[in-house]
Amino acid sequence: MPPGRNFRSAFRDLANGWAQRELWFHLGWQDIRQRYRRSVLGPIWITISMAVTAIALGILYAGLFGNPLEEQLPYILVGFIIWAFIAGCISEGSEVFVANSGLITHLPAPISIHVYRLVWRQMLFFAHNLIVYAVMLVVFPQPLTWTDLSALVAFALLVVNGAWIALLVGIVSTRFRDLPPVTQSVVQLLFFLTPIVWIYEDLASNPAVAERAAIVQLNPVFHFVEIVRRPMLGQDQHLHSWVIVTAIAVVGWAMTLLVMRRYRGRVAYWV
Repeated sequence: MPPGRNFRSAFRDLANGWAQRELWFHLGWQDIRQRYRRSVLGPIWITISMAVTAIALGILYAGLFGNPLEEQLPYILVGFIIWAFIAGCISEGSEVFVANSGLITHLPAPISIHVYRLVWRQMLFFAHNLIVYAVMLVVFPQPLTWTDLSALVAFALLVVNGAWIALLVGIVSTRFRDLPPVTQSVVQLLFFLTPIVWIYEDLASNPAVAERAAIVQLNPVFHFVEIVRRPMLGQDQHLHSWVIVTAIAVVGWAMTLLVMRRYRGRVAYWV
């Protein structure tokens, strides 16, 4: 089959999956309702759990680093909210096709539907977690301005990256079933390597560890978090983080399309 035709097939899969957004909108809602069907608070439990953990770590790390609580706690809370979305796209992306094997084998549909459904579900969880952010703004007001609405654009860019990551990792993990547990371990490692509970500027300004702290700039997840967290906290943006995240989106989608071109049709057999 000519390469161009394969690429057209990959683009057609993405376009047809997007055209059926009413379906994956509904399935995403149903996923959440099914998971918390007999729960009184539903997905709010995730928000409560995250808030309690973030508050506990905020108090702990504020004491360890000698930072004011009103600085450390908002930093960690917002970091947790963003990290939950990133980790969800990677972790659940590794099993997105295996988890939907019944639908894939019995319902002819673009495979991208399942990725759109996953990312939509993570967006809903993100929206729920913003309740904590709203409460935080009341307790610890931040110097927000109209320019900080760029957080919306930053989150949209995060969604674009989350989609290709879930799609790429999902296809590869469907072929190699040992990858999902490896992916879970990598996600846990990335959490500790990314400034979620510790403030990067604190280490970068410390002469004793400044050179080693600069290595964090090589962590792409750091830039994913920064472009969203900084405007949410009313901080100045760093242009290089936007450039890096945009470049990763372009390169990531290029790789994903190459993989889709070759292996998209085999997913139904691998599951």
